[in-house]
Amino acid sequence: MPPGEGPSAPAAQACAPGAAACPAPRALYEDADLLVLCKPSGLLCVPGRGPDKQDALSTRAQQHWPGALIVHRLDQATSGLVLMARHLEAQRRLSRAFAERTVHKRYQAVVRGCMGQGTADPAAWQEIDLPIAADWARRPLRVIDATQGKPSLTLWRALSCDLAARTTRVELAPVTGRTHQLRVHLAAVGHAILGDALYADAATRGLAPRLLLHASHLAFAHPATGAHLALEWAADF
Repeated sequence: MPPGEGPSAPAAQACAPGAAACPAPRALYEDADLLVLCKPSGLLCVPGRGPDKQDALSTRAQQHWPGALIVHRLDQATSGLVLMARHLEAQRRLSRAFAERTVHKRYQAVVRGCMGQGTADPAAWQEIDLPIAADWARRPLRVIDATQGKPSLTLWRALSCDLAARTTRVELAPVTGRTHQLRVHLAAVGHAILGDALYADAATRGLAPRLLLHASHLAFAHPATGAHLALEWAADF
């Protein structure tokens, strides 16, 4: 069995589904059609299998915004902005926007090594274009596979490099949305994310108490009005 994500990162404060003391997720934006919620690292987006995996962002949201519906997900270990719909028509329209790649997402991460050093412009946007496939023997892991993999594209740029620690803060803009895409792509080019229990070596995992990956930016057209919305939540690492 591959390692799970829970033990690698400090889990969000556990809350039994339906518990009266369960706090509402922090909403960065809310209206009659949608929610943009702040997911902490260690909290599932949707319930998993087993009684110990029923606490999730979606179940907490539904306690406070009845009828709230999931539109997309973040890995359990990833923190950041999650978009939810308030009703079925909004979910349909937002899901179509994700499928048509008109929802723009940005992430920040801290990775091992000085990424981008030696290039003409270390701050310029660059590409990781590597096909990703499921690693069926080690699920839920993914691998780079030129034969079976699906086309997968990540844009990235270096924000700062800590020469003493030999780490780089990067901004990431996934063009495609494969499972574990950012984690797999960065590990594949030799710059695994600090604290990554699935794709980093033991030394890199040990450099942080959690996965240092955060969904910091969401921009999209409002499903009812068409107005442009852009939300930001800065990483706390």
